[in-house]
Amino acid sequence: MYIDDFITGVEMAILEKDIKCKLKNFHSQVNNEKINMTDNELLDIDKEYCTYGDKVHSVPVPKIFRDCNGVYMYDSENIPYLDLEMWFASCNLGYKNARIRNAVVDQIDTLPQISSHFQYDYKILLSEKIAKANIKRFGEKGRVHFNVGGSQVIEDALKLVRNYTHKNRVFSFFGGFHGRTLGASCLTAGYRYRKSFGHFSDEAHFVPYPYCYRCPYGKHCDSCNYYCVQQLRREFEDNCSGLYDKSSNDCALGAFFVEPIQGSGGYIVPPKGYFKELKKVLDDFGVLFVDDEIQMGFYRTGKLWAIEHYDVKPDIITFGKSLTNGLNPLGGMWAKEELINPEVWPSGSTHSTFCNNPIGMRAGYEVMKVFEEADFEKEVNNKGKYFLDGLKSLEKKHKRIGTVDGLGLALRIECVTDDGYTPDPKLLNDILEEGLKGNLSYNGKKCGIILNKGSHYNNSITLVPAVTISYDEIDMAISLIDQLFTRLS
Repeated sequence: MYIDDFITGVEMAILEKDIKCKLKNFHSQVNNEKINMTDNELLDIDKEYCTYGDKVHSVPVPKIFRDCNGVYMYDSENIPYLDLEMWFASCNLGYKNARIRNAVVDQIDTLPQISSHFQYDYKILLSEKIAKANIKRFGEKGRVHFNVGGSQVIEDALKLVRNYTHKNRVFSFFGGFHGRTLGASCLTAGYRYRKSFGHFSDEAHFVPYPYCYRCPYGKHCDSCNYYCVQQLRREFEDNCSGLYDKSSNDCALGAFFVEPIQGSGGYIVPPKGYFKELKKVLDDFGVLFVDDEIQMGFYRTGKLWAIEHYDVKPDIITFGKSLTNGLNPLGGMWAKEELINPEVWPSGSTHSTFCNNPIGMRAGYEVMKVFEEADFEKEVNNKGKYFLDGLKSLEKKHKRIGTVDGLGLALRIECVTDDGYTPDPKLLNDILEEGLKGNLSYNGKKCGIILNKGSHYNNSITLVPAVTISYDEIDMAISLIDQLFTRLS
């Protein structure tokens, strides 16, 4: 081999510098590209080429935003909108979080792509962080499996349950929402999510959620002795119910999929002892407890997992959304060792091309590090109490607020008619639309507010601020909500 076959160190350095310079110029050209179109011009194109099947088109004229930062979105006029939806709780650490962004950029510059046939550092280390966090919280060894989002993770959990129990059907709650894929839709109570797509043979056995403000049994929480749980126990004990065969001690259903705080159902907070009583019934009849933390996980309620508030140990936990702070679709499930060890859950049990993507794993690892390095439990609980106290003051002021409630920074306001109790979905929709007009004011400046809705009766405002929201921003939220109820009621 001749010396001419080699590139000298100096030549290599010059070549690398030239390549980096060209890449920098290329990225600069891409980053400097501006979309110089008005909102109306974009919406005209939208009408012609975008599907109306997504939630964007649930309103006549979709809102266009151009920028975001912290807890704010900015429209074409650069008006700030205080965001109390945070992409359906996907951005618990706020928009453009510098630390998560920098980690993702570093991963893009290092190992942005790799086949899910291969292993790499941050996937292993993120699994370790989540598994060790659960050993600390529940005293249970387990393993973590990833996929590309919440619905897909629910599908994986259904497979895990079927693999272990050999049962097709499961329990779920009225008002629950677990996703829009076919399997996840079986667990989601609302018929509207399924009606266009044929018969669902594995539809869940639905049970009333402990919605104490509007108890489906007409009971009172302080005196009912968990009547709803006792009703479920009676179903198991009834030979004609079809749930349980006493002769073989065998349940027809494999698991109960639970939202510890019901999300799309309206941010309903169950009584403190409810899940402990429910778990006793499930344990007595051999039913797995699957904890869906996709919306409530990652300190939304002041705990890493919302189920920690209820002193029960889940068999499976599903999570997603804010795992990557919204920077990459990624979700996962944790399960106890006996359910997911390699002997019972071998290679290829379930798989997706992008399930182990490096960008999502790196973002998730950094998110977990952020939560480990500060006392988010204390911080979120204090902010949540402060926010809820502000909402209670509005409840006293406005008779069209039926009730307010919350846990940590998962909060709700029920809109009602003049009688103080009957649900008022029209008022709710009017408030959401008014907030998006951008003509509210705070400290003399024009602004807007982004709110979300949920509920069994389409009358609840659900508040999902970033867990990094400041006390000043909470004061702003109370002021803007006050303005909305004053205008519209």
